[in-house]
Amino acid sequence: MSQIDPRIEESWKEALSEEFNAPYFSELKKFLVDEKRKHQVYPPGPMIFNAFNHTPLEKVKVVLLGQDPYHGPGQAQGLCFSVPDGIRQPPSLQNIFKEIANDTGTPPPPSGDLTRWARQGVLLLNATLTVRARTPGSHQGKGWEQFTDAAIKVVSETRNNIVFLLWGRYAQNKAALIDTSKHLVLKAAHPSPFSAHNGFFGCKHFSKTNEWLKNHGLKEIEW
Repeated sequence: MSQIDPRIEESWKEALSEEFNAPYFSELKKFLVDEKRKHQVYPPGPMIFNAFNHTPLEKVKVVLLGQDPYHGPGQAQGLCFSVPDGIRQPPSLQNIFKEIANDTGTPPPPSGDLTRWARQGVLLLNATLTVRARTPGSHQGKGWEQFTDAAIKVVSETRNNIVFLLWGRYAQNKAALIDTSKHLVLKAAHPSPFSAHNGFFGCKHFSKTNEWLKNHGLKEIEW
């Protein structure tokens, strides 16, 4: 079961210990072991908890919610919307960089690797942490959502002044997990080419995030 062994950063391991010991997580383990025996699964095992490993709980300043990992070869790296250096940027990520450029003046970078965001305190969390190759949505409803919902609740309950970026209807449904009396929730359309022109472009979430962080004495994100 090494591919889903919770080799996860210590603060998250402690905060989510009840989830790892819950019956649903045992079933999720069994599913993943069987799935990996039959199919290619993304991201690679050591990268499944990358969002947590790069952004310890006490370092979180922003939570960006995605839905599924990328399902193409070499794309998924355990960080929502991110692809490793040298991998072609998917359309949604290209649109994210376009909005950053229009919002903040920062030109689109050559690399789609968002690890630099994660290290600054942006939790790049997909609701589902694994996927079968070339089969989007294939690991939904198997237990990951319960686990990542618990992570969102932990951030909401134990931290203050976090910015939650909820793009698209799926992410916006997670707003019910967030205490809006102490956190900033920003909603917009998904950056997918199918919806970006319906409210993602022009949302200015990146400057709004930094304005919030600055106003609360926190270091701004270098997008």
